[in-house]
Amino acid sequence: MQINCNHQLLDLGIPKVMGIINLTPNSFFDGGKYQKEDAYLERAEKLVREGAAILDLGAASTKPGSKLVDKQDEWEILEKPIKQLRTRYPEMLISVDTYNATQVKKCADQGVNIINDISGGSWDEQMFTEIAKYEMAYVMMHIQGQPEIMQENPSYGNILEELKEYFKIRIEKLRTLNFDKIILDPGFGFGKTLDHNFELLAGINRLESLGHPILAGLSRKSMVFRTLDIGPNEALNGTTALNMLVLINSAKILRVHDVKEAVETIELFSRYKANS
Repeated sequence: MQINCNHQLLDLGIPKVMGIINLTPNSFFDGGKYQKEDAYLERAEKLVREGAAILDLGAASTKPGSKLVDKQDEWEILEKPIKQLRTRYPEMLISVDTYNATQVKKCADQGVNIINDISGGSWDEQMFTEIAKYEMAYVMMHIQGQPEIMQENPSYGNILEELKEYFKIRIEKLRTLNFDKIILDPGFGFGKTLDHNFELLAGINRLESLGHPILAGLSRKSMVFRTLDIGPNEALNGTTALNMLVLINSAKILRVHDVKEAVETIELFSRYKANS
């Protein structure tokens, strides 16, 4: 499976790692660490060296309780890092984590390859129209509610069927705009209880029938550290365990804080698959 992402190829024949660069002061795990120029460039260098295929830049925290970010403030944070990283790593795939349609053209003009939208196009009615104008790929995530309230009382009848319907509706909207460079993210931890998250993990391969590759973001999330009664800083081993499970259940991209460990997990998974 290959996707042409703004003139650069994403080959998902072997699963790939998306490395996280948080440019926010308040992300749940590493907020505030990579806001300064020397910090985010050093972070990118580490992710590239360890084997990331994609660098994912985000300027808005989406942890539970967070408020939506102002569009202008978001771009002021994103613009310089995008330009610098595109210049420094001309062959790397760069993803921008945004739910604001006004950023799409700006990102395309700077050579960004992927728009990673946690709202799945539900918070900005112009998002689908905008993304369909460009050659970038689009990560469509599922979320119930907005970050400020999403964990107050998440409820589903059948979570997998509801996610399939959510994605089907949005995929069809994009198809009417002649756009099909879609990657699906089930949104672990976004408007979901621990039980919802594990039910989703166990049945995520049912989303394959939608015909688009699956991205999984499990890295150091509450389904790891709350289950194990630890903190995010201690959740790397649990993250690795869940990453292996989601690979077995057909995920093609792992979005992670810890690239080296995710790359090793994919190498072991690939060897296992080659002999199974």
